Amino acid sequence: MTWDQESFDKFIKNQNVIGFFEKPLKLKSGRLSYWYVNWRNIASDVFLLDKLTNYVISFINSLDLKPGCIYGVPEGATKLGIITQFKWAKQQINYNHGTHPLSMGRGKQKEHGDPKDRIFIGIPKGNVVILEDVTTTGGSLINTIQQLGELNISIVAAIALTNRNELRDDGKSIKEITSQFNVPYYAMSNAIDLLPSFSMNKEIAEHIKEYFKKYGTKQIKL
Repeated sequence: MTWDQESFDKFIKNQNVIGFFEKPLKLKSGRLSYWYVNWRNIASDVFLLDKLTNYVISFINSLDLKPGCIYGVPEGATKLGIITQFKWAKQQINYNHGTHPLSMGRGKQKEHGDPKDRIFIGIPKGNVVILEDVTTTGGSLINTIQQLGELNISIVAAIALTNRNELRDDGKSIKEITSQFNVPYYAMSNAIDLLPSFSMNKEIAEHIKEYFKKYGTKQIKL
């Protein structure tokens, strides 16, 4: 499967990954938003998750990355990471016993045992690609990068299914923050490109434009 941006954007739209609220919802970041990006329904359906992981693998190939381990940020991208790694490993020429770890992170750290086992069930090894479902201010992603960095694990890229294209409270984008850890950041889709293709009433459109004026990496045209 070759990476196809138009096909992936259509998949997002057809599966209602992006939607709108009549009244704003408080996000994990604390910001009030009239729109959402939610990949959970995809991750709960085997057929759709199979299609999604194929898109992820084609995107990784388009970047010419050669990871030994694909790891999902807990807990939002845990299933995504596990299934993508399983499928990726089986496609590799060197696939054999001990060549590809299957790792997942704990949503809550254990209070006892080896420090590595407190965070992970199966330690990521080799060159690692981190997967995240949605990045807003990137708190969970940065925490994961730091955890892996403390164990001297090599991270070759961080990939998000969707970037909400927002600046953090310090005025920096998620790409600027990951670069401070020498981790390249890539997004398979961007809200600022997707939102204009959706139908919405004028009031919500105005709220979204104001949202991007306040938080966006740039203004949006709706």
